Amino acid sequence: MQKRSLLTVYRLFFALLGLGAIVTEVATLAERGRLNPGNLFSFFTIQGNVIGAAVLLLSTLAVTHEIPSRTLAKLRGAATLYIVIVGIVFSVLLAGIEGAEFTAVPWDNYVLHYIMPVAVAVDWFLDLPAERIAFRQASLWLVYPVAYVLYSEIRGLLVNWYPYPFLDPGKNGYGAVAVTSIGIAAFAAALTWFLTRFTRVTSSAG
Repeated sequence: MQKRSLLTVYRLFFALLGLGAIVTEVATLAERGRLNPGNLFSFFTIQGNVIGAAVLLLSTLAVTHEIPSRTLAKLRGAATLYIVIVGIVFSVLLAGIEGAEFTAVPWDNYVLHYIMPVAVAVDWFLDLPAERIAFRQASLWLVYPVAYVLYSEIRGLLVNWYPYPFLDPGKNGYGAVAVTSIGIAAFAAALTWFLTRFTRVTSSAG
């Protein structure tokens, strides 16, 4: 019971921290007259953090609202996948780019790109699913990142704006966009396999 209570506090804290960072970002951009909601919420970082925070909140309500454990496990797996993609892609492809501004407030950058990815991943391992999730089922998690890339390219053509440099064909061409996107998709598939394999090992061991 004590472990469950501590986990609930953990989830509430980081859910509110993540949402607080997004609200701060919106308020700061609005105050500076730079808020473009369409652009802001087209960042995978923002979308991934909203999903991660929402699933953390949902996890705290699972007991009292009788959410099926298998359904919640799949939602948590998807949220973990997306937020880890945020953290790793930012660290590998975006961190340190001179002149790039991905957040209006410095502490938001650390919360959204570093703290939240770690927090959601740790939550997954602190409370592993009791039932195995097959990779075939979890592969549906990959639909969203693929759809995000397609959305970014189509919207970019319409508004002449891309959320990330590696998605902008005007910089290096569509070939470079395709190569980078395929690389990220391969990483996402490998991470999905890892998450499902881990549940298989732990559930069979239990």
